[in-house]
Amino acid sequence: MEYSIWAWVGFAVFILCMLALDLGILNRKAHAVTYREAAVWSLVWVTLAMIFAGGVFWSLDRQHGLEFLAGYVIELSLSVDNLFVFLLIFSYFRVPAKYQHRVLFWGVLGALVMRITMIGLGAALIQRFHWIIYVFGVFLIYTGIKMLLQEETQADPEQNPIVRFVTRFIPVTRRYEGEKFFTFEQGRRTGTLLLLVLVIVEVTDLVFAVDSIPAIFGITTNTFIVYTSNVFAILGLRSLYFLLAGMVEKFHYLKIGLSIVLAFVGVKMLTEGFILPYVSKELLIGISLGVVALVLLGSVAVSLIWPQEAETNVEVQLPPDFGSPFDDDQGRLGADEE
Repeated sequence: MEYSIWAWVGFAVFILCMLALDLGILNRKAHAVTYREAAVWSLVWVTLAMIFAGGVFWSLDRQHGLEFLAGYVIELSLSVDNLFVFLLIFSYFRVPAKYQHRVLFWGVLGALVMRITMIGLGAALIQRFHWIIYVFGVFLIYTGIKMLLQEETQADPEQNPIVRFVTRFIPVTRRYEGEKFFTFEQGRRTGTLLLLVLVIVEVTDLVFAVDSIPAIFGITTNTFIVYTSNVFAILGLRSLYFLLAGMVEKFHYLKIGLSIVLAFVGVKMLTEGFILPYVSKELLIGISLGVVALVLLGSVAVSLIWPQEAETNVEVQLPPDFGSPFDDDQGRLGADEE
């Protein structure tokens, strides 16, 4: 179902107004986000997503409403898996609590641009080459199996190729300059350590998007539904980080649940053409939503009922010689010396 340009413009204006309210007014001054503040904003974004879903049910039909809900649940669940990675990144670089919101805010803006680009590309490929749906399906099954078998690893940004690539072209100081991403040192414009953290967060989101975008195309190929469900999930991610950062590692079975969801959506993409002659699209989406919700809630419940000690230590201390592979004679994280 096609949407007019005014639907896209209206949604974009709404999102920009909410972001302006967030950073420009409510969070204009850098501060550590409190648990209460995170809870309120999480509730706000979930409520807005449900109101939007109600609007889809009312203005369109039940099928499109279920597609939005299923897409939102999948994207939000996959986003929760990002939280632990963000926690590792912030812990490794010892990002002050009052600057973490700023990093996530600008990270969200970059994510919105990347997502709409990837969604547009994916939609164009599906429209031109419908068989790409089966490629996405196989990819999701592979990703689900890989996620299920993959062991937890410690974060080591010092050896991250992205860190090496960025610092090869942009000199980065080994300290924070308040909430600034750039500063001047000896008359030369350089990035701060906060900029490096932002770049790593952006790249991390891009990696996760490679899994999540095909997953939602397994629910619907409606570009507007795909993008709006993505946006609501991403915007709620920042608040969820501060709300769940202290307990996200307790959901040790969530990764298993996510792997099952990805594999399930992959199988659905491969078999939907054979099932639809016997089952309505609306019923199929409803079943998918039920399975996804049941698996995810079950994995969280099992994690809480049978807790286990976290295998990954997030209290990583920044070593004194961090950045030594990139140090120049000014003590910056700069280009490698020959």
